[in-house]
Amino acid sequence: MRILFLTTHFNTGGITRYILTLGKGLVDHGHQVSVVSSGGDCVEQCRDVGISHHTFNIRTKSELNPKVYLALGRLRQLIKKENIDVIHANTRVTQVMAACVSRLTRVPYVSTGHGYFRPHFFRRSIPCWGKRVIAISSAVVKHLEDDFGVPANRITLVPTGVEFDRFALVTQQMREQARQVLGISKRPVIGIIARLSEEKGHDTLIKAQQKILKQFPDALLIIIGEGRCEKRLKQLVRDLNLDGAVQFYPLVNQTAKFLPVFDVFVLPSIKEGLGLSAMEAQAAGLPVIASRVGGLVNLIEDGKTGLLVEPGNEEQLAQAISFCLGHPLEANAMGLRAREFVQKNFSVQQMVEKVVKVYEEVDGKL
Repeated sequence: MRILFLTTHFNTGGITRYILTLGKGLVDHGHQVSVVSSGGDCVEQCRDVGISHHTFNIRTKSELNPKVYLALGRLRQLIKKENIDVIHANTRVTQVMAACVSRLTRVPYVSTGHGYFRPHFFRRSIPCWGKRVIAISSAVVKHLEDDFGVPANRITLVPTGVEFDRFALVTQQMREQARQVLGISKRPVIGIIARLSEEKGHDTLIKAQQKILKQFPDALLIIIGEGRCEKRLKQLVRDLNLDGAVQFYPLVNQTAKFLPVFDVFVLPSIKEGLGLSAMEAQAAGLPVIASRVGGLVNLIEDGKTGLLVEPGNEEQLAQAISFCLGHPLEANAMGLRAREFVQKNFSVQQMVEKVVKVYEEVDGKL
């Protein structure tokens, strides 16, 4: 089968990782995979996994931007040339593109709901979900049904898979080596890898860090990510006099290399479709603390495979982090159980098999 992924850009992030992981799995199973995006820092990784990438000028957040429609002619030619069987859209803008080009080429399209969409008028009146919608968690399934009225028989739950082999179990030796590279001394390290946006809850984590320091005065919070809230979050750190206790790093596309630095991984999101970074931390055997929202509750059984706290509650978050730092044996045991859980329930093999079944259901049907 010949599949064409559409996404607005190919920079480091959850959607890019999703396409690379799923695309590699599809290629390994004998399928042909192409990607159209506006380019980005992960394009070279396409070649590494056997995916062809085509750069189109479609970098925009608005489905009404003229560049979306100016690209349709070239996109139609590419679909015809590569004899594409199924188009797979991954952002709102590319859902609209897929809907338009599907009409021009008679090639069916599907989309993946990676999280939460704002239910504004245009999305409700011109939904563009495709013949099938893949939802990455049960929370996203409910969101699509309740907020957009997508029929249940058009939605397929397919959790994002983790390339488990990329995430070695973190050992003390690995931790010491990783910290040496960053010049970090022996101190408790709390980490988060996430886009710097309101819904990720960084402000709650920073405020919790102020409380954690009362019990662990040398604790270090490492924030890895980029986004529109960067200036505001750095100002919050200054306002709380946490300059020596919080460090910011730009987003990395090889999270497996950074995870060994952390003693505990935290994702205090306000909203979360699934929580890929938390899942990757679990795959590395790290104890994970996350908010009791969205798909995160599907990843963590509270007290067994991690800890769950109420979103926005800095006191609860500080207590959970302090527990893990103060009880390393119990925290490490939760990390090991989480690693086993992810390996069993979120494999790439399971993901690929379910997605291929969706493709087969829509192939040749309009």
